[in-house]
Amino acid sequence: MTKVLIATVKPFAKAAVDQIKEVFNDAGYECSVFEKYATQDDFIGAVGDADAMIIRSDKVTPEVIAAAKNLKIVVRAGAGFDNVNLEAATANNVVVMNTPGQNSNAVAELAIGMMIYQARNHFNGTSGTELKGKKLGIHAYGNVGRLVANIAKGFGMQIYAFDPFIAKESMEAEGVIVCNTAEELYATSDYISLHIPANAHTKKSINFELLSNMKDGGVIINTARKEVIDEDELVKLMEEKPNFKYVSDIAPDNQEFLKEKFESRVFFTPKKMGAQTSEANINAGIASAKQIIGFLENGDTTFKVN
Repeated sequence: MTKVLIATVKPFAKAAVDQIKEVFNDAGYECSVFEKYATQDDFIGAVGDADAMIIRSDKVTPEVIAAAKNLKIVVRAGAGFDNVNLEAATANNVVVMNTPGQNSNAVAELAIGMMIYQARNHFNGTSGTELKGKKLGIHAYGNVGRLVANIAKGFGMQIYAFDPFIAKESMEAEGVIVCNTAEELYATSDYISLHIPANAHTKKSINFELLSNMKDGGVIINTARKEVIDEDELVKLMEEKPNFKYVSDIAPDNQEFLKEKFESRVFFTPKKMGAQTSEANINAGIASAKQIIGFLENGDTTFKVN
């Protein structure tokens, strides 16, 4: 019998797990759940007989792949997959997939919520500002960026975007003003919502030089990856622009220093919250299960990333 392991140090909601199991039971697969494990060694020790795995933020290292002798496919329930070692997976004939779009609305709503929270001074009783009429820059106009733009339009914001991988005409057709460079986007916007992946080209790309284009009083909202921010240069920028603000769903390594030095100008969620809704849990989990079955039964590699 095909064995599937749901390995999640940050568990799915129970309703999601129940529905994932139902999909596998209907397919005649055995499904086990390994949640809230304490160490990476515990994870390595749990994968030995798995033919397939569903993960979230869990780190699929070369050691995990070496220990999983029967492994054929790993599906990351979410869009990002930088927590999976693609080279090791490919070398061991393991297919890696993600589930793009399944968490997008949850992340987009969080980005807007964080904008409101910062605009209203963390609801501390003082007078804040409104989003209406402000210029919102979308850095990467993919699934999440598009949804953020659509929601922000309802607030009366002016939407700008930069994404060299999406046709200018398609963005303009959705009422977005397209910027030709990241520098132009940052110079134009009151708020920037980040949706770029973390890769060799983007890590630490949000640096002093780029951020310097923003006006004092600008706000960066990061629901992407912390690695795209150059944290040392962020500090330098915030020192030079006394009203610049940084809000993130991924706490930076220097978060305690930032909180102490800049207080209400920064905010970080206690853990990554972008996909933490019941709907996103269920959508991404069921998509993962169906992709595993589609691959093992029919060779479907639609969402393969390696």
